[in-house]
Amino acid sequence: MDKKIPEKLLDFIEKAPTSCHAVKNIADTLKNAGYSELYEHEMWKLKPGGKYFVTKNQSSIIAFAIPAGGGGGFMIAAAHSDSPAFRIKAVSENCGGHYMQLNTEGYGGMIYSTWLDRPLSVAGKVAVSRGGAIEVKLIDIDGDIIVIPNVAIHMNRQANSGYAYNPAVDLQPLFSSEAGKGSFKKLIADAAGCGEDEIAGSELTVYNRQKGMIWGYDGEFISSPRLDDLQCAFALVEGFMAAENIKSIPVCCIFDNEEVGSGTMQGAGSAFLTDVLCRIYESLGKSETEHKMALSRSFMVSADNAHAVHPNHPEYADKSGGPYMNGGIVIKYNANQRYTTDAVSEAIFKTVCREADVPVQVYANRADIAGGSTLGHIAVEKLPVHCIDIGLAQLAMHSSYETAGARDTEYLIKAMKVYFEKSITPYGDKAYKL
Repeated sequence: MDKKIPEKLLDFIEKAPTSCHAVKNIADTLKNAGYSELYEHEMWKLKPGGKYFVTKNQSSIIAFAIPAGGGGGFMIAAAHSDSPAFRIKAVSENCGGHYMQLNTEGYGGMIYSTWLDRPLSVAGKVAVSRGGAIEVKLIDIDGDIIVIPNVAIHMNRQANSGYAYNPAVDLQPLFSSEAGKGSFKKLIADAAGCGEDEIAGSELTVYNRQKGMIWGYDGEFISSPRLDDLQCAFALVEGFMAAENIKSIPVCCIFDNEEVGSGTMQGAGSAFLTDVLCRIYESLGKSETEHKMALSRSFMVSADNAHAVHPNHPEYADKSGGPYMNGGIVIKYNANQRYTTDAVSEAIFKTVCREADVPVQVYANRADIAGGSTLGHIAVEKLPVHCIDIGLAQLAMHSSYETAGARDTEYLIKAMKVYFEKSITPYGDKAYKL
């Protein structure tokens, strides 16, 4: 195992308290690697051998490269940039009694109890109105400024008996004494470098400040906030940039809002990806028919972490077994197509993993336990290509602090490097060659 990879992953996550920060870090990495930034409101002039990326609302990004031959199908891979957390409401302060709290609501399906009694902070976007223009700035308070305090066991005897947290009552963060009333907006304005009266809008997220760590007898585990799905996002980008001698057009997508259904303009359910693919072929002087022909030679990997068999509750896994941390890439299956894996996509991706010398394992929900879904089946509603759902095995999914295998990130990087270098040739609708 390359021990630098989990360290680099944890550094990436620490610098990505929100989806916007994750995308900014990815964009900066791509720029440093020679990728050119494109903008949706401008004409694109692409050329064979070129490397490009474009962002959407600062929280989603699509990167691609044009092979020297200038065409081929698309080898697409996608992960997501968002994680469950608390969002700050527009009326942010709630002052009563001797305390000032922040007014929050939940984003995505989080494990509430894991957010209590931890050092928390706030990061996000601030829209600044100045000189007749609106500028959107990313901020990170980067300090231990709030805590959601538990109620003492003496006052809540049900705390260890399946207590149901009320997010409007039990989960409001403590920010200051009553003397701090009105100070939160000033804190945000100072972070954005503007006056309080210049703040025209904001999207602010509470995040866990606890640092990630590598641990275990042999350093075989990692724990960190936001492993779902920044572990996959990081691995996809690393594999994408490492790809050489590409034959098709590799496309690396990191989408926002997967945790709330992807139905936003920057989510996998939007036209962002389909529009980008159309513009690539249009800029290369190809016809609409040639673009549709290219889609028949295309493939998509939907990468989102998977549930590892739990050491305390193995009964939640399917009877056939389940994936384990450090056991390799997880291929996900669901009869109702909540995961998109089918016979063709499974065979193609396993071929890639064999060439990369990467182990694979499988995941399916217990038949009586409904699992989550991800962005693959949503994206292919608009993009008719073969798709597979994969992930890396982890524990405590949607906790504010999750655990995964230290070796698995490297497995996914290796597999994605090989994947992005491939092309697919169909023979009718019954045979395929990599």
